[in-house]
Amino acid sequence: MTSALSNQDSSQRTSPARHSTQSLDVDGERLWQTLMELAEIGGTPRGGCNRQALTELDRQGRELLIRWCEAEGLEVRFDAIGNIFARRAGREDSADPIVIGSHIDTQPTGGKYDGCFGVLAALEVIRTLNAGGIETERPIELVSWTNEEGCRFAPCMMGSGVFAGQVALEDALSRTDADGVTAGEALKAIGYVGDNTACPTRFAGYLEAHIEQGPILEDTGDTIGVVTGALGLKWFDVTITGMAAHSGSTPMHLRQDALLGATRIVEAVNRIAQSHQPDGRGTVGAFQLLPNSRNVIPGQVILSVDFRHSESEVLETMVAEFRRALDEIVGDSALGIDVTPTADYPPQHFHPECIAAVRQGALAGGYAHRDIVSGAGHDAVFIGDIAPAAMIFIPCEKGISHNEAEYATPEDITAGANVLLHATLSLAGVGE
Repeated sequence: MTSALSNQDSSQRTSPARHSTQSLDVDGERLWQTLMELAEIGGTPRGGCNRQALTELDRQGRELLIRWCEAEGLEVRFDAIGNIFARRAGREDSADPIVIGSHIDTQPTGGKYDGCFGVLAALEVIRTLNAGGIETERPIELVSWTNEEGCRFAPCMMGSGVFAGQVALEDALSRTDADGVTAGEALKAIGYVGDNTACPTRFAGYLEAHIEQGPILEDTGDTIGVVTGALGLKWFDVTITGMAAHSGSTPMHLRQDALLGATRIVEAVNRIAQSHQPDGRGTVGAFQLLPNSRNVIPGQVILSVDFRHSESEVLETMVAEFRRALDEIVGDSALGIDVTPTADYPPQHFHPECIAAVRQGALAGGYAHRDIVSGAGHDAVFIGDIAPAAMIFIPCEKGISHNEAEYATPEDITAGANVLLHATLSLAGVGE
């Protein structure tokens, strides 16, 4: 699975969209209605959505999406991990396609927009092109990736990870949920074990529209985030070991309090991230205190550390500073500290031509926009390793996501889809 766009010489590059398409707009009301209809499958009493991957509700969501795609004359296929591809032919139909989409699975208490907006914006792009009788040079493929959320089966971004060669198919299919059901069994149960040979293996470009899942665009008042890449991350589990003892009979100067060491680690993680702005992130998100009794000095604390940055060198620097901080804590105390790396993903820098297409799409629509780096993982991060890729962000209210309160306005939904439309046209080209 290799990049086609980046390897073309100038004589082979597709031409930009013709002037006649510059004023083309999606049907925002149709897109909103489609989004709301999909959200009814797995809809929750609090206005969210629970449509976890490879469940019966996921099957219903897939069937609805496929009906919509087939109504537009698209050729629908799915691969061995259940990723759905829906192809709109191009004038040069043997050319590598421009692929647009995201995912439709949700968190247990998820919202209507995370992932689903990207898939249905892709559908709306195709509906708009069909309604306008517009033929593109390259084929366009809508994609809905399997199990992006990873809440029922780990890891997250499973479908795109398998497609990109980052996750072995056999490993993905063997993963189990809380009831011991494997992903392979669940995929077979919903009828979506497909054939890889029927699906694309090379992308000329990949675009993914998504809610930001953060507060930056809302804070700056921008409508569109031109996503230039995604933060790399390094995760660790840290165990601080002291001595559990009676809180009343042990003098302060004779204590080995693991919690005191843990609080210094929390402070160090925050300090390190603050010193590497604007892209530095540092989080202690999981914290286990032992024995967790009100009259016992904590003898052990287990916590997680999450560092992120957009530059590999800076991320390595942050980790080095973290390890020095741990050495200082050990040197100042009688505590033991063990560190276990648990995840390591490099930063992703998206393709300049795809980024430029998104930026031009925002300019064409007159939308206030800014460059932005994604702090969260997305399918585009894996696909960006094998093909030219970029993303489009729109604001979500208060930055809330993975929550039933998740919300994006119809106006921003429409704006994001319009940018996707024009970015897709610029990469796919318009036939004569």
